[in-house]
Amino acid sequence: MRPQLDAGVPGGAQLLEFAEAVIGTDRSRLDAARMALAEKLTPASVTAASAIAGNFSKNDRIANAIGIPVDPGDLKPTKEIRAQLGLNDYKSAINTFRHYADG
Repeated sequence: MRPQLDAGVPGGAQLLEFAEAVIGTDRSRLDAARMALAEKLTPASVTAASAIAGNFSKNDRIANAIGIPVDPGDLKPTKEIRAQLGLNDYKSAINTFRHYADG
């Protein structure tokens, strides 16, 4: 993501910065992103953005837990990045590879 780009929505830059900060490990960056979002939009927007981020994380964890495989069309173009990030080493990766031999 590039927060400097115009997202086309009110508070877009602040939302993009929050999204980057929420997946990172820098607590001060996250705190600053929360404050900027609250100032640009409203304090409730921080709650809403946090709920959306949490929901995405939850959905991913549920998909892993119940064994939903990655779609075959997503395997080939992500092969290199999955290897770089070590995603194929996660125990839940077996849910994909047992269905698709050339993952």
